[in-house]
Amino acid sequence: MNIRILILAAAAAVGAAFASCTQAVAETAPDKTATTPFSPVYSPEIPRYVELCGDKVDLDREDMYERFDREITSMAYGHGSTLAIIKRANRYFPVMAPILKEEGVPMDMLYLACIESSLHPIARSGAGAAGFWQIMPATARENGLVVNDSVDQRYDLELSTRAACRILKRAYAKYGNWESAAASYNGGMGRVSRELAAQEAESAYDLFLNEETSRYMFRLLAMKAIMDNPAAFGYLIKPDQFYYPIDYDVVEVTAPVADWAAWAREHGTTYMQLRNHNPWIRGKSLPAPKATRSKTKAKTQAEPATYRVLVPKKESLSRSNHKPKLFNPNWSNL
Repeated sequence: MNIRILILAAAAAVGAAFASCTQAVAETAPDKTATTPFSPVYSPEIPRYVELCGDKVDLDREDMYERFDREITSMAYGHGSTLAIIKRANRYFPVMAPILKEEGVPMDMLYLACIESSLHPIARSGAGAAGFWQIMPATARENGLVVNDSVDQRYDLELSTRAACRILKRAYAKYGNWESAAASYNGGMGRVSRELAAQEAESAYDLFLNEETSRYMFRLLAMKAIMDNPAAFGYLIKPDQFYYPIDYDVVEVTAPVADWAAWAREHGTTYMQLRNHNPWIRGKSLPAPKATRSKTKAKTQAEPATYRVLVPKKESLSRSNHKPKLFNPNWSNL
């Protein structure tokens, strides 16, 4: 067969195949008028301004708008984590909120704990920060918390919240605004102070910082926006689906505990429940308190002689014994 005929035949075959493929693609191409198999993905509406700790935050400025948009979009569509935070808040905010009020810290700082730990009681970062407020060991000791192999009060909700309030109040006293106090909670007061001076700025919103700290204030704003009205972002939670507060018998321990498992049994609970509700217990026993010398300050600090142990009441552990009660009525509209 002539080579020219072979080439023409091959070209014709390729052309026919291409035409067939094109027709198939055209037949299966998405029709803009047809129903899509995917759920709609809506971009959150960004308001003209938001509020934090009573101060108006203007989002008209291009970078402020985009930074807030990034965080609220990410958080709104991080369904599993955000949903868990909202449910956990119903258990922990009733303990935390009165402490913030007593310490003179705005209620909006509750959301700082949300972005720090997702309100996970045993959260721990790769850098060693721990607890609801993700406090580093040295900072915890400087603020009166015990941190050792047997006890870590960064996991004590009440004590760690008071320590976080002290840290935030010192920062606010220095900067005069809560956004800079929040930024320093993440990036450290030393860094924020240096950058405010070097960049001749008054607010952390106006600082050029590393990405994590630059995003931090906007994550705080986004968390507040979502938790102020979860339904507006598609979170539909029934009142009986939230985590309820637990009722406890408080036992003061003033002596060493040789075996926490035996102690738990003697007090009508299990070792698992004891550890779950007292995550500050870090070992199977509690040695006698001892004095420790601070590495950052030339003084000796004594461990407390008394520890408050929370023993959950049995009836409180049954969901059927609780009537749905929300810390914030706006969390559910069902």
